[in-house]
Amino acid sequence: MRAVVIHAPHDLRVDSVEVPALGDHDVRVRMEAGGICGSDLHYYHDGGFGTVRIKQPMILGHEVAGTVEAIGAGVSRVAVGQRIAVNPSLACGHCRFCQAGQQAYCLDMRFIGSAMRFPHVQGGFRETMVVEEARAVPVADGVSAGEAAFGEPLSVCLHAIRRAGSLLGKRVLITGCGPIGSLCIIVARRAGALEIVATDVSDAACAMAMKVGANRAVNTATAPDAMAGYAADKGTFDVLIEASGNQRALTGAFDWLRPGAVIVQLGIGGDFTLPISVVVAKEFEIRGSFRFHEEFEQAVSMIGQRLIDVSPLLTATLPIDRAVEAFELASDRSRAMKVQLAF
Repeated sequence: MRAVVIHAPHDLRVDSVEVPALGDHDVRVRMEAGGICGSDLHYYHDGGFGTVRIKQPMILGHEVAGTVEAIGAGVSRVAVGQRIAVNPSLACGHCRFCQAGQQAYCLDMRFIGSAMRFPHVQGGFRETMVVEEARAVPVADGVSAGEAAFGEPLSVCLHAIRRAGSLLGKRVLITGCGPIGSLCIIVARRAGALEIVATDVSDAACAMAMKVGANRAVNTATAPDAMAGYAADKGTFDVLIEASGNQRALTGAFDWLRPGAVIVQLGIGGDFTLPISVVVAKEFEIRGSFRFHEEFEQAVSMIGQRLIDVSPLLTATLPIDRAVEAFELASDRSRAMKVQLAF
């Protein structure tokens, strides 16, 4: 079968790879759609992120969905012909964190399309994939593969909003309006936020923020003073969802947050330097948000029930043989929000 394999920075190839054998508790999936994520782009442009580096050729992709074409003898959760979303995250279930219900911190996590382990865990950008039954999450009738492939990024956002606590009646600031920030706007609105203001440095991203439910979107690059009014009386916002991974976006928002505000740091951008005196004086609560667990099935269910519409975020779908073109398009924030591959 064909698969999209990263060999080195900007060395992305469509290679021929073997289809793994089907075990008794495995599901063989004919892949249909796969979304290109920010981490995929880091592998493509930089060979990794932080200390995580490609050490061997790796199939990319973890936002994937398709149709079951075969099941092992012990599989009961799904049937042949059923459309599924693939949960990229598989915790061991045995370590102390899994036993405590904190599976996102699993000591033996197997996350597809990730170079964190060696040998790397191969990803889902391939024509056929064999996955453990636990990864196969049924998709409701009428949901397209492209919509189902949003299950993973939506899961990330559901977890982040959960980390923020109740948003009912709250004023929420979201910095960074890429796919994750935009999905956070949708989820925050669904969670009862009274007001949502979004910031970004791209007009296209700000336009998307307004399209998916923000009350206001501000390009802080072209209108650096437009947010100044939110600093009155020690700040306005109850909650900040920082989705850009940019230190300036985080610390630049401190004046706009009221004392006691909750900050959820969702974006990852390396080490930050923080004005601790402000954090102390305004008694901010800074909470990290990392991956998800039960939120994946919740995300797929919400998409299936049409409680959340992810379709506005899908910019383009390109076939597997145009993978390099797709990655280049996904890298251009002025032209693309979410780009998917079709298999």
